[in-house]
Amino acid sequence: MIKSMTGFGRCEIQEGNRKITVEIKAVNHRYLDFNLKMPKKLNFFETSIRSELKKYVQRGKIDIFIFYEDCTEANLCVKYNRELAAEYMSHLKKIAADFSLDNDIRVSTLSRYPEVLTMEEQTVNEEELWNLLNKALTGAAGSFVESRIKEGENLRNDLMLKLAGMKANVEFISKRSPQIVADYRQKLEEKVRVLLEGSQIDENRLLMEVTLFADKTCVDEELVRLSSHIEATGATLSAGGGIGRKLDFLAQEMNREANTILSKAGDLEVTNSAIELKTEIEKIREQIQNIE
Repeated sequence: MIKSMTGFGRCEIQEGNRKITVEIKAVNHRYLDFNLKMPKKLNFFETSIRSELKKYVQRGKIDIFIFYEDCTEANLCVKYNRELAAEYMSHLKKIAADFSLDNDIRVSTLSRYPEVLTMEEQTVNEEELWNLLNKALTGAAGSFVESRIKEGENLRNDLMLKLAGMKANVEFISKRSPQIVADYRQKLEEKVRVLLEGSQIDENRLLMEVTLFADKTCVDEELVRLSSHIEATGATLSAGGGIGRKLDFLAQEMNREANTILSKAGDLEVTNSAIELKTEIEKIREQIQNIE
């Protein structure tokens, strides 16, 4: 089982008058990068949130959006600052005495003075809030992973098809290579006969030229290594897990062998097959960037 690095998950949990919604989305990234966006009152859960999500993901740029609603009627309370009100009254009395004014202060007036009456949010039970948040978090993470697995399966199927196409090209080049040498020998003999105008051909010299050409265009080692890398890629895809980095390395090695085959190609058909190999490898490398 392999996972794509792109995915989306969402979960909404409501208990009583509290509701938490968690959305998780991800795109490709070389490492694991979390980006949390949530209300300030939930900031003290950040470490726990990151630890929980690490159970579900290994690589990718992960954006987590958390929305919190509390419709509890008794969520807010009024706080009366008696000491501050007394200080206001003391100063007001002094002002009245100093300037011979009537002290006409009323309760309604005093209550509007700064900080005499304030609204405060009641203390939240952290354990209860975390339990609610964790339910939404694990629910969103579960659907997020499910979407990544589904996309990962599509990627695996596509990559296996591309590997099959590469195998066909490798087999074609393997069969075509001996014929290239035979064709070269035949063309060389014909040219030499024309040049010598019926004189006897030096078989040793001809054999030497053919051997040099065969050595120059031989891609047997490259084909063996390329076949090995193709098999290793297929086996890695079947094994699953966090295989993105390993697949990227194998793709680099396959590309190196394909480049060598193309540089040695002494035949148009082999050249075309080598170009097809490189094209498929580039497609594979692009797809691999999406795998965790």
